[in-house]
Amino acid sequence: MGLLKYKRLASWFALVMLCASAVVKAQAVNDRPGKLDRFTPGAIWTDNHGVHINAHGGGILYNKGRYYWFGEHKIEGSAGNRAMVGVHCYSSKDLYNWKDEGIALAVSPDSTNDIAKGCILERPKVVYNKKTGKYVMWFHLELRGQGYKAARTGLAISDKATGPYRFIRSYRPNAGFMPVYPPGTPESEQVDCAHTKSKSEGFFCRDLPGGQMARDMNLFVDDDGKAYHIFSAEENFTLDIAELNSDYTAHTGKFTRVYAGHQTEAPALFKHNGVYYLIGSGTTGWDPNPARCFSAPSIWGPWTYHGNPCKGAGSELTFGGQSTYVLPVAGKKDAFIFMADKWAPRNAIDGRYLWLPIVFKGDDIEINWLDNWKLEVFDKR
Repeated sequence: MGLLKYKRLASWFALVMLCASAVVKAQAVNDRPGKLDRFTPGAIWTDNHGVHINAHGGGILYNKGRYYWFGEHKIEGSAGNRAMVGVHCYSSKDLYNWKDEGIALAVSPDSTNDIAKGCILERPKVVYNKKTGKYVMWFHLELRGQGYKAARTGLAISDKATGPYRFIRSYRPNAGFMPVYPPGTPESEQVDCAHTKSKSEGFFCRDLPGGQMARDMNLFVDDDGKAYHIFSAEENFTLDIAELNSDYTAHTGKFTRVYAGHQTEAPALFKHNGVYYLIGSGTTGWDPNPARCFSAPSIWGPWTYHGNPCKGAGSELTFGGQSTYVLPVAGKKDAFIFMADKWAPRNAIDGRYLWLPIVFKGDDIEINWLDNWKLEVFDKR
């Protein structure tokens, strides 16, 4: 081998080793806890292995000093919007840095199972039941090969926050039950299946015997320990807020209809200073639209519509995202984070996360865009 050729080869080898060293160092930094100290909405958000977090349509459980993020595990391509893996779980102590805890609920290889591989399993949420010591997961379920026809809710339970969760059943809630209304609601605004007055009321009465449709959903545990299931019903024309039993494993039959007749999905319910708030979106498929906000003095209403809580450039499309959860920050007063998904339907795994602080304006709220921000923003109010 000639001297010149040898020197070139040696230089090439040195360059390769330098690049490899850089990759190893970058990975080491990625694996080191505390590497992130701020939120960057819409950017790639990596876990402790340096992999983009895969928890879409998710929600957060805070339990025993740790946050647990549950969401849909997506795969490459448009087919990734079907459940090919299951529900992914991550944990964190600071909300910036997340540890991959693996698959909390796996889809079934049995094609006859309700959660068979290839079904549609969306918006999983988990709550902890102090009475039973169980972790309870609810999610929107569509049976494999049926599109969005089934419109069921699914239930799974675990002894550990990270799982594995055991699938229990799926069904449509509140079969045979009529809704409750705030005091003073006129009869003209109450459901009458003998004389339906609107398209949404017709869907309600159609589904009354077998249970109401339950699509986009969320969970909320109130100060008194009672839990509620919030979901899109009546072909998405109405949101239902339904009470769960003391074990959080079934519906009691008590529920109310919110914003009936207006197509709403992606509900996120929270409470601040005794006022209940509900954020949702319109129904434009994977495409973003203006968020919408409601408030009420009681979880049973009456609910007041406040319009779009997002302000500024990009607010007319919720900054490109869609609501999935509102997170109260532990240990901080008046600190709530609006969580949204920026969907990527053509390559589902590339979906991004938009986390932004909520600002309270009396009994109203505002959500403003920030390129990056820290939790200290809540201390400056």
